Amino acid sequence: MTQGTRPQGQTAAGAVGQRSMLSYLKWAFVVTAAGLALGAFLGWQTTGTLAGTGSILFICAVLAVLEISLSFDNAIVNANKLKTMRPEWQRRFLTWGILIAVFGMRIVFPLLIVVIAAKIGPWEAIVLAAGQPEEYARIMHEAHLPIAAFGGTFLMMVGLSFFFDHEKDVHWVRWLESRMTKYATIRGVEVAIALLFVMGFSSLLEGAERTVFFSAAIWGLLTFLLVEVVGGLLDSTQEAQKTAVRGGLGAFLYLEVLDASFSFDGVIGAFALSQNLFVIAIGLGIGAMYVRSMTIMLVENGTLAEYRFLEHGAFYAIFTLSIIMFAQSQVHIPEVITGLGGAAMIGFALWSSIRWNARERAEADAEDAAQDAVTEPAAAH
Repeated sequence: MTQGTRPQGQTAAGAVGQRSMLSYLKWAFVVTAAGLALGAFLGWQTTGTLAGTGSILFICAVLAVLEISLSFDNAIVNANKLKTMRPEWQRRFLTWGILIAVFGMRIVFPLLIVVIAAKIGPWEAIVLAAGQPEEYARIMHEAHLPIAAFGGTFLMMVGLSFFFDHEKDVHWVRWLESRMTKYATIRGVEVAIALLFVMGFSSLLEGAERTVFFSAAIWGLLTFLLVEVVGGLLDSTQEAQKTAVRGGLGAFLYLEVLDASFSFDGVIGAFALSQNLFVIAIGLGIGAMYVRSMTIMLVENGTLAEYRFLEHGAFYAIFTLSIIMFAQSQVHIPEVITGLGGAAMIGFALWSSIRWNARERAEADAEDAAQDAVTEPAAAH
């Protein structure tokens, strides 16, 4: 994967000058205000006390922060894919995509899990969420094993596909990434590595749990491969017909499935803070808007080109998250550790990028000074 370049004459500072950070967060602030107002109304209706209302508002805020911390690497990966897409498909992802992310993954997805697990209808699931939140949360937690296996496998394939790319010429951890690039031409190497992890973690389980974990993991692998195949076919067909574009519908589908995989951990983990589906939807929905705003900022400001190791850090965080999701089949890992771990990895990548930029500027200045020292005596003669 060749590192992206910034349009000629555009710098990060110039892009920021054209549009401030606050302008990117405008709609996120609007959704935050609306969400907190809805949370306050819900708190008052369910508790009838100021203390209860304040508690629900606090949970909404914590869930929003949890979503942002867990999904910041998602924003970077989205930006990496979006920069190759045509503007109209970028707009569709950033508009339709947010509706799918908020309403689909934060409301429909938890309901769908309960519908399948409890073998009840959608309306009965809504009634259960509203009237018996404890039972609803219990069903969600019992479904955590297959969800972790599915999402962990999909995210592992996303991370491995970034590093096992024979066109990738920018390496952060050079001794490791250069070898992965070298072996990228071996067919199926990513699939083999993912299956080794799946077999390893499934061997730690027994009986029905082992079967459930392995089956869900295989479906996660197949989903990744099918999205890649279908996306490639759609985009190539569209290009051949000259009616649409590369990086269009296929890339859109890929990003939506990727968003869903990132949401699995956050949605399940949210039930540790609240058993109310609607409170969870408000909190995670607010966080999702900030993730979308960060995605737009990264794309328009060319941040990934300015900080060359930033996306490397995001993909390392994705791979780590996939292993954490597998490990949760054995032990509970607090969501705060997952979020802070990914944020720390991305922060370290950002720091490495800044150091690299400073070193490059210093070397360029030294070369300019040496050139001036050579040319000035010649000019004097």
